[in-house]
Amino acid sequence: MMTPDRVAVLFLCTGNSARSIMAEVILNAAGQPRFSAYSAGSFPTGRVNPKSIETLKRHGLDPGKPRSKSWNEFSDQQMDLVVTVCDQAAGETCPLFPGRPRTLHWGIPDPAQATGTEDEINTAFETAFQLLKFRIERELLI
Repeated sequence: MMTPDRVAVLFLCTGNSARSIMAEVILNAAGQPRFSAYSAGSFPTGRVNPKSIETLKRHGLDPGKPRSKSWNEFSDQQMDLVVTVCDQAAGETCPLFPGRPRTLHWGIPDPAQATGTEDEINTAFETAFQLLKFRIERELLI
C-alpha cells in the first residue's frame, strides 16, 4: 500500500462501521496526494452504519462504497501509521504490520452506540466527525 511519496494510514476500531470509516474518508479527501487512508475493525459488523454515510455526505465528502472489513485484510500490507479510534481497539492485541508502523490512539466515542431521538443520534455522529476531522487536521496534515 505504501509508495515512496505517500503515507499509508490504517484507521482501526472494533466494528469498522462508523468512526474508522469516517476517518478514512476524511483523510483521503483532505490528504491527497500525500496520504492513502484505509479502515478496518477487530470485529467488523459487516455493514457500514448509514448515519456515517449521511454525515460524510452532509459535509460534502463522497464516501464511495465503503465496506466493513477485518484488520486481517491488512496484516500483510505495509502501513506507515495505524490509528485506533476507540478504547476497545487500543486494548486489543493488534496484528503485527510489516515495517513496524507508528501507532496513535484517539479515543472517540462510538456514535453507532448512541441512543435517543433522531437529533441526538445525528449529534453523536456529527460530534464524532468533528473530533476525527480536528485530530486529522491537527496531527496528520500538519
